[in-house]
Amino acid sequence: MAQQILINASGWETRVAVLDETALLELYVERGREHGIAGNIYKGKVVRVLPGMQAAFVDVGLEKAAFLHVSDLTPPAELAGSEVTEELLDEGDGTATWDGAPPPRAPAPPLPPIEERLEKGAELIVQVAKEPIGNKGARVTARISLPGRYLVLAPGARHLGLSRRIEDVEERDRLRAIVEAERPPDSGLIVRTACEGASKREIRDDVRFLTRLWTRIQKVAAKKSAPALIHQDLDLVLRTVRDLFTTHVDRLSVDAAADHARVLEFVQATMPRLASRVHHYQGVTPIFEQHGVESKITRALERRVWLKSGGYLVIEQTESLTAIDVNTGRYVGKKSQEETVLRTNLEAARQVVAQLRLRNLGGIIVIDFIDMEQAANRKQVFDLLQDLVRTDKARTNILRISELGLVQMTRKRTRESLGQLLSSPCPHCQGSGRVRSIEGIAAEALRRAQHEAALHPTASSIVLRVHPDVAAFLNGHRVQTVGALEALIDRPITVEGLPDLGRGEVEVSGEVPAVDEA
Repeated sequence: MAQQILINASGWETRVAVLDETALLELYVERGREHGIAGNIYKGKVVRVLPGMQAAFVDVGLEKAAFLHVSDLTPPAELAGSEVTEELLDEGDGTATWDGAPPPRAPAPPLPPIEERLEKGAELIVQVAKEPIGNKGARVTARISLPGRYLVLAPGARHLGLSRRIEDVEERDRLRAIVEAERPPDSGLIVRTACEGASKREIRDDVRFLTRLWTRIQKVAAKKSAPALIHQDLDLVLRTVRDLFTTHVDRLSVDAAADHARVLEFVQATMPRLASRVHHYQGVTPIFEQHGVESKITRALERRVWLKSGGYLVIEQTESLTAIDVNTGRYVGKKSQEETVLRTNLEAARQVVAQLRLRNLGGIIVIDFIDMEQAANRKQVFDLLQDLVRTDKARTNILRISELGLVQMTRKRTRESLGQLLSSPCPHCQGSGRVRSIEGIAAEALRRAQHEAALHPTASSIVLRVHPDVAAFLNGHRVQTVGALEALIDRPITVEGLPDLGRGEVEVSGEVPAVDEA
């Protein structure tokens, strides 16, 4: 799969697009001072312990206290090394599996409750696992992981993990032997996908860099008082190079000269064999427009996604879950209804996974596939969906497709979705996607006019100011609307259309007759 990475950097915004040929796979955005905080390490102070939730809130110096669950605490010394957690399995592309020293088959003893391990005012080192999303603060973990170019260091762990994307058995054995020999006695190591083909010296240098970094973080933490930032992850540009620029990427293009120089220096220092693939884009046409990315971003914000067959998806994101509806649309097939439904669902499964990755949709996801009568067809769609999500960086869990054609799944969410990042709720519909009808607004305006007339019985007339569209409706149906109300209140009503008013705004006033002072 030929891939390329485009980095569009400016003073106010940095955007990264990952392309497969011409298809947009992923988009990352970082604006001005709004640097992401995922991966940052803080010295925090516990401000509240919640036994009922087995969690605590930790002040790390952000606007809102961070959330720490008991499962994200490091195990006590007597249990250290006996657990393998999902966080440690996430090696940066979500695909690590443990090798070398597997966890014991016997279940680990239960961990003590959080109220026995933390108290208000306690200080501890935590790392941001999930960015603040919406009204929720960041989620943090005490299980620190430090990503390098080829490896991830997991202080306090005792295991060796390898990315399952490294499929060659001989290469896995080679890397396992090298990394096991270099593994520090008090830390675990995870082999990243980028490590495939790396030399023994490159791996050793990465281990030494990460162990020195962890020592430096500990020294900084010892000197600072909580809450305090003690380690900040790389910015989006260099983080992209570290995490995404592998041998599978044919070209990495940067449009800003200063960032191109930074990227080239970083690549030459950490992965010199890929330096020739770094390019400085100097075209007149903006880099994203040159590669057709801008139009793809626009489509990625739309509710409806068309399939090549003529079917389509409808993607609805709510606070609690994302619902994806599959429809046949214009596709009628050539053989039978079941064949039409199966082909649409198979195509939809591929597009669903692509859209989840591109839009960065996480949390609970429900996919409403078109009903299939045959169990074998339902299994075919489910198996394809499972195969496709294995290539996704974000960790996913899928339940079997039901007889109603529903698939329930979860996808790890670490940052805002593309829609949350690039759009905001409509000021007219408050994010509902629908606005009040002209008829409804007109009826509300008439009720307001009737109320005003009752409050001011001495007013000689009522003035109704509304949006021009509402005014046109009222004047166009004057006999049934304004005329009927005039007869009811026994006073004239003047309707004025004001372009400055919002579609649902209504202003009502009573005109009091002038007093003859003569």
